[in-house]
Amino acid sequence: MHSASHQMSAYGTDAARGPGPFGRARDWLDERGKVAWIIAMILGFAIFWPVGLAILAYMIWSKRMFGCSNRSPARRFHAASTGNSAFDAYREETLKRLEDEHREFVDFLTKLREAKDKAEFDQFMNQRGDRPQS
Repeated sequence: MHSASHQMSAYGTDAARGPGPFGRARDWLDERGKVAWIIAMILGFAIFWPVGLAILAYMIWSKRMFGCSNRSPARRFHAASTGNSAFDAYREETLKRLEDEHREFVDFLTKLREAKDKAEFDQFMNQRGDRPQS
């Protein structure tokens, strides 16, 4: 039997010790965005090509390559209290509003891409239908 302090977390690290060096590196790169991941990949290729290839594979597998990481949108910035409850409440309300606007904007872009894809597909089908049958 294992105690709760020795159970493995979702990322495969010991929950009592926190994330290992790879988890800390991943979190550090996530905080800095996609450009940091790309720089790490390029440096990996320059130092030892299998490292760069491994980083590229991880970026594709985790969807970091395409800006769809499941980790970053779920994270919410929680700053320490300033001691001023009115300001803290304003800051939390503003952050929530900005996150909502960001989510709405991402949804809008998704719908825009879907509409563009549909228009291009419809145009292709119309052009395909105009060809003489052989």
